Amino acid sequence: MTAGSAAAVDAGARGDEVRIGIALSAMGFVLAGLGACVAILARDLNEPTSRLTLLSSGFAIGLMLVAFAGPWLLRRWPVTTVLGFGSVVCAVGAVLIAVGPTYAAVIGGGLLVGLGGALLVLVAPLMLNGPMADKRLSRVNAVASGVGILAPVTIGVLDGLGPSGRLAMLLAAPPLLYLALRTRRRQTAQPATAQATDPVPVLIDSAPAVGLGRKWRRVGRRVVVDVGVGWLRVVLAVAVEFCFVVWAVARLVASGLPTATAALLGSSFPIGMAVGRAVGPIRWRGWSPVMPSGALAACGTLLVSLFDSPAVVALGLVVAGLGVAPLYPVTVAALVALPGLSSARLAAIGALASGTAILLAPAALAVLARVLDLRLAYLVTLPLIAVLFVLSRRSGRSSFV
Repeated sequence: MTAGSAAAVDAGARGDEVRIGIALSAMGFVLAGLGACVAILARDLNEPTSRLTLLSSGFAIGLMLVAFAGPWLLRRWPVTTVLGFGSVVCAVGAVLIAVGPTYAAVIGGGLLVGLGGALLVLVAPLMLNGPMADKRLSRVNAVASGVGILAPVTIGVLDGLGPSGRLAMLLAAPPLLYLALRTRRRQTAQPATAQATDPVPVLIDSAPAVGLGRKWRRVGRRVVVDVGVGWLRVVLAVAVEFCFVVWAVARLVASGLPTATAALLGSSFPIGMAVGRAVGPIRWRGWSPVMPSGALAACGTLLVSLFDSPAVVALGLVVAGLGVAPLYPVTVAALVALPGLSSARLAAIGALASGTAILLAPAALAVLARVLDLRLAYLVTLPLIAVLFVLSRRSGRSSFV
């Protein structure tokens, strides 16, 4: 490779990082603002808050749908086209949440945010795949986490000034539409044979099967096991993350804080996430990055669960955020890099894993909170981290990091 071609590749990689960073940041702003919008929407639409909890399920439902439809789309469209389409869908959903006049319009907007956001999550590991994929994913997720911190603050300030705070969701639409337009212009400017605009093959790579016969069946079984374990690792990582995302403010309220103060201190976890993803995965003496990150997340969990002082709980949320931050980028990068299946199909499997975790984990923690209390229910994240440890220590398996 000549110096010129190497520079072009580096510039393309940086460009992909910028595009994915814009997409995930805008989506992160919307997702972080959904929780703060629920009460405002209930007031604006004169609906009970319980009816608006469907908003938080939209992203998970979108991930589940895209997990099945994503490979079909990627067979027919280039990755960048899927990126642009997902950006437009997510932008329309954000606008509906901001200005929708009826309950049906707002819930439809939540589903569109879920579908569009799921497409962005699907293509992110594909566009950033390759050497140091986990670090690249961590960087763009760090930016997205940092932007997400601004959403509740912006919504609260705007609502306090007079206009409905949900209008802040409109801020996510311009960067998403700009990204779609920029992607379209980039495709038009590139030659038809450019790799960046080629549809992604999604069939199982059958090349290893040539001439292997019975041995291929054994190899195929190993692929199934590897993919199953990789899927479970993503489920566990996302489950731990969303237990904190959904229930952090409620835990602070349970510690005795007023709701407004708890909402403010609830940013402790996303702040920890933003810092942790900016630092990136910690590699030490050949250990999986999951180990030190998971240990830090477990320490934060103990602080959140075993103490009832608001200051200690907030500190625990920061520590947990620092530890949880690299888990998703590391596990999804490892899944997409597995040999035997195309990266497009593996990215769809990762989306299915994320959707499964987001649907089940916060709900399971809520059930435990009713049986015990929220303080003790938070301890459910410890066995999740322990299983993730076990699955990340499979000796001699370089496919897992």
